[in-house]
Amino acid sequence: MTVSTAAAAAGFADPVHDAQAAFRGLLDAMARPGQIAELDVDLAPPSPLHVASAAVLLALADFDTPLWLDPAAAGDEVTDFLRFHCGCLVAAEPAQAAFALIADPAAMPPLTAFAQGTDDYPDRAATLVVQVCDLAVDGGWQLRGPGIETTTSLKAAPLPADLVGQLGANHQRYPRGVDLVLTSGQRLAALPRSTRIGG
Repeated sequence: MTVSTAAAAAGFADPVHDAQAAFRGLLDAMARPGQIAELDVDLAPPSPLHVASAAVLLALADFDTPLWLDPAAAGDEVTDFLRFHCGCLVAAEPAQAAFALIADPAAMPPLTAFAQGTDDYPDRAATLVVQVCDLAVDGGWQLRGPGIETTTSLKAAPLPADLVGQLGANHQRYPRGVDLVLTSGQRLAALPRSTRIGG
């Protein structure tokens, strides 16, 4: 397989610092659902990858973590970029993936299409990296749960019209269920399966 020069050259400018910054940003976001983190990384991924999406995957994905790409993300440049920098296998089906990249959230598969983990091995559930245009702390959903003192709010769009219902069912499956990382440019926010979401 031939990897394009552009895809191969577009990784972290400072691999150690940038990977650590991405990992810390994601950990903070998972610990504080709904809070938006700005990743301080020097990265120029191929379109349509957002900087935050690429940073998260470069920090976490590897040859042991199959990655599913939705049709909007599954072009040669993105696939080459992620294979080259992460060494990850590209999964043919959502259920086979440890991570999923959703570049067209309005058309994303239902959350139940992805690996849910088991009661004994909840860590085998998938993490979905979902790219959105609008990500803000004003308006939108009301979030409650671990890492949130009382409530917090988060607005993200575009997303499927029935996603709140899906997220409610996802929470009910806890400790099974998927985790979501919403990205927009260099910003991200997390919705772990332990979070309760209202309209």
